Amino acid sequence: MSLQHPAVLKSCDEEEAHSMGFTSLTFKSIRARPVVLKLKRPVVARIATITDWPLILIDLYTEEGVVGRSYLEPYTAKTMRYLIPALHDFGEMLKGRKVTPIELYDVARKSLHFVGYQGLSMIAVSGLDMAAWDVLAKAAGLPLCVLLGGSVGPVKSYNSNGLWLQEPEVVAAEAIELRDEGGFSGLKLRLGRDRVREDMATLEAVRRAVGEDMQVMVDFNQCLDLGDALQRCHAIDDFGLAWIEEPIVYDNLDGYTQLAAELKTPLQIGENFYGPRDLHKALQSKACDLVMPDFMRIGGVTGWLRAAAIAGTAGVPISTHLYPEVAAHVMRVTETAHWLEWQDWADPILQKPYEIKDSLLHIPDVPGIGLEWNEDAVAANQADF
Repeated sequence: MSLQHPAVLKSCDEEEAHSMGFTSLTFKSIRARPVVLKLKRPVVARIATITDWPLILIDLYTEEGVVGRSYLEPYTAKTMRYLIPALHDFGEMLKGRKVTPIELYDVARKSLHFVGYQGLSMIAVSGLDMAAWDVLAKAAGLPLCVLLGGSVGPVKSYNSNGLWLQEPEVVAAEAIELRDEGGFSGLKLRLGRDRVREDMATLEAVRRAVGEDMQVMVDFNQCLDLGDALQRCHAIDDFGLAWIEEPIVYDNLDGYTQLAAELKTPLQIGENFYGPRDLHKALQSKACDLVMPDFMRIGGVTGWLRAAAIAGTAGVPISTHLYPEVAAHVMRVTETAHWLEWQDWADPILQKPYEIKDSLLHIPDVPGIGLEWNEDAVAANQADF
């Protein structure tokens, strides 16, 4: 296997690159930058309305000149005030170490042991981890999915870019737009209006608009209590939905166990799993039929690989949440890969966004994850903290 890929060599000294062979890379520093983008279709859920989408752009520099990239999407801009210093602290702590993602993951987590492994600690570690894997794949001259033992290819995706809490006719018209954006065979619809009949009217309008063959996932965004969830989920249980997602608060596993036992429709949870052990606990509790970890909470690539192994052993289908670029790569090596959640919210700051066609996300055949920043867009949208 050649380790001197042209796309890598152009970013560092060619003679040094050939002599090193990239058999070893040394951690130099991290740069983390805050960016805030305007959403094309604002998030309108019962628990929150979001018009501005924060991103933390991460560049991991090595002494050899290879740069790994990742980003975090922490939902609220104020959260970046805590995460960016944590990432810069990692940069200081890890300087001079070899870039070995699994070891960096463990060292970074242990450095925050006394404040806990979950929450902001895990989110910061996840950003570091994704950038470290990008460095490793770039140094090898391979797409990440190939470095992990898979191949470049398409990944089945559904469109999750809209269908928030609006009037039924507005949502139905948007469903057609979203379907046609990439020939999608799956769409995610958000529920949780004031009255169950309003949710049902929206479901019926969307089904009429996109037809019976469309896979429709619904997401309550944790907005119900258990009593309301039992009523509402039973009311929509015969709609032929692909899944019902997070009707109650994410950590109420007892409630989810009751719902999963009673419903015919598959129950989907997992975007709030903080690390692979949370996924294991949910499966042990029979709290769901499907899982969908989020990369900034599950632990980046390293956390995903460990979580996917647990899901694979249990035979449970696993889908992704946000981060479609890194998600596409790991889905190519995931035993029970189900659906990739397609959201284009980071596209404005990418030089070359991934291509979506016929409900398939296509991985570019380039080293690493394939993230390069559009620096003009970054400068225009950089936040000041």
